Amino acid sequence: MGILYAAGKEVNESGSCANNRWKTGGLAFAVEVDFDSRRQMRHNIQILHLLTVLPLALCWPARFVSALDQANPADQTAPTPTGFQEFLQSLWPLAEEKGVTRGTFDAAFVGLEPDPAAPAASNRQAEFDKALKSYLDEAVSPRRIARGRECLNRWQDELQQIERRFGVPREILLAAFGIETDFGKAKGEKDVVRSLATLAYRRQDRPVFRDELIGALVMLDKGGVGRAAMKGSWAGAMGGPQFLPSAFLKYAVSYAVRGSPDIWNNPLDSLASIANFLRQSGWQPGLSWGTEAILPKNFGFASLHGSFAAFAEEGVKSANGDPFPQGDATLFLPSGAAGPAFLLSANYWILKAYNNSDSYALSLSLLAQRIEGKPPPRGHWPKAEIFLSRTQKAEIQRLLESLGLYHGEIDGRFGQASRDAIHDFQLSIKAAPADGFATPELLDRLVAEVSGRPR
Repeated sequence: MGILYAAGKEVNESGSCANNRWKTGGLAFAVEVDFDSRRQMRHNIQILHLLTVLPLALCWPARFVSALDQANPADQTAPTPTGFQEFLQSLWPLAEEKGVTRGTFDAAFVGLEPDPAAPAASNRQAEFDKALKSYLDEAVSPRRIARGRECLNRWQDELQQIERRFGVPREILLAAFGIETDFGKAKGEKDVVRSLATLAYRRQDRPVFRDELIGALVMLDKGGVGRAAMKGSWAGAMGGPQFLPSAFLKYAVSYAVRGSPDIWNNPLDSLASIANFLRQSGWQPGLSWGTEAILPKNFGFASLHGSFAAFAEEGVKSANGDPFPQGDATLFLPSGAAGPAFLLSANYWILKAYNNSDSYALSLSLLAQRIEGKPPPRGHWPKAEIFLSRTQKAEIQRLLESLGLYHGEIDGRFGQASRDAIHDFQLSIKAAPADGFATPELLDRLVAEVSGRPR
């Protein structure tokens, strides 16, 4: 069976479930991925990895940080009121092409000045710059679990209707809502038009900001959204789902199926919109995101990919005793063989389309399980967690690339493509266990291998 994949382009602890940090939308972009053939699984995972990092993105952090990361500071435009207005007026042909009326265009920009607080660059994301276990502890905190269960009880009937409509489990929706905005509490109070206008002006070398600004004008003109309500982060991410304008226009829906979706004040519209995003991105109803796994002591780590059935034949068991689902699986060892193990289904990669980060996707998955009432993972995390810097990770990627094992972006952010390349290198040097996990020792071995120096 193929999945039509919508390409995407990777913790707050206050508040309550009252009707009250970064997500982007992107242009539609789809490719069919075949999950029927087991021999296609690894190729499919590489495709999914590429889809979640392409510039035509759907999720704010990976896309916007990528655009900012690659910039030369010399290319940034210093904001001046005169130049700012001239730049905004130059956007009229693009806005007109999208059907924005002149009245809406002028009203949005009249008297507007650049926001001096809007950052010209940002290269830090907790999803990539914090050890996974530390990120997990914050994202899946006892207070957040309790609040998620409170929301689950409060909106029981409504969540059942959303799940029936889109096929995405209610616990997954609440977990995403909780991690994104702490269940609607931390949505951002910036003027989204001003924020995006400032970024578009200062980063004219990156059209993504300009395109999102045009999307914001379309929202004002045709989306039934008032300017005063359009609040969000400094990057323009809005409401409970933290959608950028392009994502709002494509995925935002009304829970009541009437009127314009209000992702700022109506949590049910936010939850329905998250569900619509995930379903349109390829979520398979009835398939879990994966499961914690218990590996046998003699597990050989010959491959990180296979079917759930094949892993079961090798002695791998579900930590909670439930039967494995059908289909292909990927073995994920976030702290290496010494830590907990997880078998990931195709739906896990859909969560990464929402935010292209394993820390985010795994935290969301485990938070959903805890909200559902299931116990925490059984596996023990190493006391001294190994965490490499972005510079070290990028060096590992470069060295693996020089060996012909890695073919992705050199960005210092590890995903499945990096783990597969590490696993291949470990197998090539007969390192045990070949768990796809990077350590300082592995970096040293790579340097020696590439340079030809003895061990």
